[in-house]
Amino acid sequence: HNDLPWNIRKFVHNQLREFNFNADLRSVVPWSKSAWSHTDLLRLRRGMVGGCLSVTLLVVSELYSQFWAAYVPCESQHLNAVQLTLEQIDLIKRLIDKYAQHLQFASSAKEIIKAHEHNRIASLIGVEGGHSIGNSLAVLRILYDLGVRYMTLTHTCNTPWADSSSVEHRGKYPEHGGLTEFGKAVVREMNRLGMMVDLSHASVRTMKDALAVSKAPVMFSHSSAFALCNSSRNVPDDVLKSLVIIRDIKNKTFVVVQTSSTSTADLLPEHISYIRDLIGVDHIGVGGDFDGINRTPRGLEDVSMYPELFAELLRSGQWTVGDLKKVAGLNLLRVFAKVEKVTIFLTTLRL
Repeated sequence: HNDLPWNIRKFVHNQLREFNFNADLRSVVPWSKSAWSHTDLLRLRRGMVGGCLSVTLLVVSELYSQFWAAYVPCESQHLNAVQLTLEQIDLIKRLIDKYAQHLQFASSAKEIIKAHEHNRIASLIGVEGGHSIGNSLAVLRILYDLGVRYMTLTHTCNTPWADSSSVEHRGKYPEHGGLTEFGKAVVREMNRLGMMVDLSHASVRTMKDALAVSKAPVMFSHSSAFALCNSSRNVPDDVLKSLVIIRDIKNKTFVVVQTSSTSTADLLPEHISYIRDLIGVDHIGVGGDFDGINRTPRGLEDVSMYPELFAELLRSGQWTVGDLKKVAGLNLLRVFAKVEKVTIFLTTLRL
């Protein structure tokens, strides 16, 4: 996912007339002075987002889509989180409309493919943090109707119904022990709607509870392997393994990115290969947190650098072109389509 919409709010108060997405923002104030800015249309195209990625004269992968994050900070919880989230969704839709030559709104796997066929960047909406629904399933349903296709259950704060990864820090303690009964109802309703469940930022107990409850594939939109980097954001091996063994349904996915300021692009292939060896290539994708971090891996400084990652994987001799296509987008398309099939099945059961 990409947090550009929050930066537009922060820098120009959601006034799109003051934002030129076509410009190289590295030379435009205030973007040029911010360590949080990594995205513009020039760099998205250079990074082959929405187009074919060609490395060493081989078409390796197609980076099909970009999830734009309708993120609002934890400080808005119990105050105006719902209103701010709606404003961010409105901004994302206006941004897509203004730059319709390059961006195309998508709310399904088929619409992602359609946008790709038109050489546009498939633009989806994700909500980063369950505090955005204001403890209301009705709000969750409205967000889906507005086009939201995944929600991260927690951000850096607990919600009244789920523990975040912050409880894993020394001196912190779980508030709920994972998901409450209402939290489980949120997951079930997301399954029914066809909204992907994102477990990045969740506590380990919340991860396990969500995996036990969800009847659809889940994802980690920006996490890596805990075994290689013991950040509370990352995912332990037992949870990774459970992605493919729970109920013997081998359709869970894992989306990986490493954003530690002390890492380099060389470490990303290590994380990706580690997870592939642990649970298989069908459960790996590439997730970003650009415009939501102020320290990036060396060699992956912005959205233009995705080709470098795939070039490194290809040079290793341990990856086939077919496997890299899965990592770049085909796995996400498959999982998204399965989430849509689950909602059709659950809806049929209720008829």
